[in-house]
Amino acid sequence: MNITLRPEIEAIGEEIIENRRHLHQHPELGLQEHNTAKFISEKLNELGLGISTGVGQTGVVALLKGGDGPCIGLRADMDGLPIQETGDVPYKSINDGVMHACGHDGHMAMLLGAAKVICGMRDQLKGTVKFIFQPAEEGRGGARFMIEDGVLGDPDVDEIYGIHLWNYQEFGTVGVQSGPVLAAADEFTITVKGKGGHGAVPHQTVDAVVVSGHLITALQTIVSRNTNPLESGVVTIGQIEGGYNFNIIADKVVLKGTARAYSEANRQMIKQRLRETCDGIGASFAAEIVLDYVDAYPPTVNSAVQSDKVSAAAGRVVGCGVQPPYMTMGGEDMAYYLQKVPGCFFFVGSAPMDREPMSVPHHCSHFDIEEQALLVGSSVWVQLVDDLLLN
Repeated sequence: MNITLRPEIEAIGEEIIENRRHLHQHPELGLQEHNTAKFISEKLNELGLGISTGVGQTGVVALLKGGDGPCIGLRADMDGLPIQETGDVPYKSINDGVMHACGHDGHMAMLLGAAKVICGMRDQLKGTVKFIFQPAEEGRGGARFMIEDGVLGDPDVDEIYGIHLWNYQEFGTVGVQSGPVLAAADEFTITVKGKGGHGAVPHQTVDAVVVSGHLITALQTIVSRNTNPLESGVVTIGQIEGGYNFNIIADKVVLKGTARAYSEANRQMIKQRLRETCDGIGASFAAEIVLDYVDAYPPTVNSAVQSDKVSAAAGRVVGCGVQPPYMTMGGEDMAYYLQKVPGCFFFVGSAPMDREPMSVPHHCSHFDIEEQALLVGSSVWVQLVDDLLLN
């Protein structure tokens, strides 16, 4: 394993890990990150940065002004998840029912560490660095709130970068590629309205359960028979509610699910076919089927030029450990920034070295990371700023 950490990051490695453990112990849900924001603000104040709080409700932004060059945005998300932590670690969450189960504690710690080192370069910077600590990534779309509050302006951000710790990749790797790296993540609710009645007299009813069964089967053909096999898409029904008793034919069933796609074209195709399938199955069974489709996170799409810059910076840290990322159909609100500004969202391998591969996946109650990955991520951020604003 060929890892060359930035020496300035290596010197504060214990501090970065300590910050991560503090944040892990004190998780807060989206738009409730008040203590988290206070902790971050205090750390940034120690660096003499200009700080704005309450951005996007609970976000924190710090500005490091250098010369007349470009403004580079570095973003970390702040929120935890509504999960009771079951892992046996000394820095276990002390907030019941809330934990950092996706690495956001590490994202903040990495950016704080990078900020400390980059502040030491302030006299040499040929541009500006904007440190963005964003709330509410987990489903609330906090990036939108920060954009609405002007995070990409004053001064205008020219390029933006974000890191995700990634337990699906080995420690010592950095996953980078241009184009889509995470999917659009939409939600939908389908209400099937039939006509209820006695289970012994089905001919007098429109059985919402039977209609739902046919609908669920038909929906699976949207991807298998409408999507190019070389592309990716997902339609999942994750929840079904309906019925009253064993001998009662249900008059209503509610289905809830998610649609995922890497391209906007496929995203819109899935949305259209969902509607058409609901209408067709409803007509076939004389039922009314109502689709409520919610456009959530768009695809996360990296710019080619900025991806190359990350690859070059990461290569100085992990050498041949730069690779295409382990891909999933997960969603990320980093996508909203990347719709406005060219940038790159990349993945730092953080699978704990002392455990079986894939044994601590994201969003599980015993989630944890290889903490040395924090130093890799911070080093890549520092190297990136060095490449962009010092050379």
